[in-house]
Amino acid sequence: MSGSAAPLVRGSALARPLDFSYPSNRVAAAGSAGAALLALALGRPWAQAAGVGGAAFLAWATARELDPDHPVTANAALPVAAAVALLGGAGNPLAGLAVLSGLRLIAGTTGEPATPGDHAGLLLQSLLAGASGERAAALLVGAAPLLTPEAHSTLPAAGALMPTLHRPPGFSWGSALLAVAVLPLARTLTMPEEVTSVCDRASRPVRAAEVQLARHAAVITLGAGLLTRRTRGLVPLAAALLTVAARRAGQQP
Repeated sequence: MSGSAAPLVRGSALARPLDFSYPSNRVAAAGSAGAALLALALGRPWAQAAGVGGAAFLAWATARELDPDHPVTANAALPVAAAVALLGGAGNPLAGLAVLSGLRLIAGTTGEPATPGDHAGLLLQSLLAGASGERAAALLVGAAPLLTPEAHSTLPAAGALMPTLHRPPGFSWGSALLAVAVLPLARTLTMPEEVTSVCDRASRPVRAAEVQLARHAAVITLGAGLLTRRTRGLVPLAAALLTVAARRAGQQP
């Protein structure tokens, strides 16, 4: 996918290392580090500062999956997520990571089918998200293999049945307002759109239908998080969706 990752990891539908020859990837690294340093400068503890930087990076990476042709949306999502995380708390990173993995598989941006190792990784992420009370994220990452055209597996979906073992705070007004701002834009987000970016490890374009399906799944997941009052961990997803929607709205006649 143009402007994302180098084709260095074979045999995985999930692994996408950063290639710093692309300007957007340099923005991701510098912006995430800058967000963490800003949090430290404002007196946040190291753990919270790392969470702010992590939320910023996850927003960037999520937007790259949802809008592979337009790095500008990822670059814009990064500061949005950083600001909301800085004001209201970064939330559970397990939710953001699980959402990213699920959307990456559904969008098919690497061009490779999921391997048994990928399915095991998805199961682990679903288990961890479910155990920490992030049910919407657990359902997305667990169901992702069932929404792909190949390499189906029901194994990761079992992780969504994991009972909650520890439930860190999952709600903040800032994260909720961000989610509420996105949902009215669902139609704009999910309308069909041409995709021209090439897969990381396949000599074909990313399939527009798969990206559209990932956007549908993302909107549903955000709505579920809002209904269950678990929005802090979904700040990266909400920021990514907001900037993709803003880009699409700006291009409409």
